[in-house]
Amino acid sequence: MGILDKAMDKAEQLIGEAKEKLGQLTGNEKLEDSGKSDHLAGEVKESAHDLRDKAAGAIEDARDKLSDGNK
Repeated sequence: MGILDKAMDKAEQLIGEAKEKLGQLTGNEKLEDSGKSDHLAGEVKESAHDLRDKAAGAIEDARDKLSDGNK
């Protein structure tokens, strides 16, 4: 699930960038702002998924250390 989440986050960022550029080219501020918002949302989601993955890894490492210590 992590890889799919990251791919979706990247896609949201790319779509946001495209909307932002299109808005700039056409002078459509609403589209440009929407693109900026989408891009930022994708970055935030990607960061959150990275933190979640790191936390899960740290928990797994702690479990391994505890189970190795009990043997």
